[in-house]
Amino acid sequence: MNANPLLKGSLQTIILKLLEDNSQMYGYEITQRVKEVSEGSIVLTEGALYPALHKLEADGFLETFTQVVDNRVRKYYRLTDAGGKEVTSKLSEAQAFIDQLQTLLNLKPATK
Repeated sequence: MNANPLLKGSLQTIILKLLEDNSQMYGYEITQRVKEVSEGSIVLTEGALYPALHKLEADGFLETFTQVVDNRVRKYYRLTDAGGKEVTSKLSEAQAFIDQLQTLLNLKPATK
């Protein structure tokens, strides 16, 4: 994953939103979708992705199931009902933060 700490703090939100939009995805598919949407600017590593997925699952926001594809077992992730509510919450938090950040970054110096 990019070494950007802002990205690290947003990873769960990104995962939840992707799963909301796609109903179910497997790990590699998530990494490729992020890379595609960000035009290569954001590259998720397995070392960043899977701990985030496991945490979301442990928190009850994701459930998993396996499916055999081309003679290989693939583990899929999808939102639980609680995960669907968490997406809304995380997106609201992210938007509020972005709005506050834009306000702070666009401040004009105080004139004396």
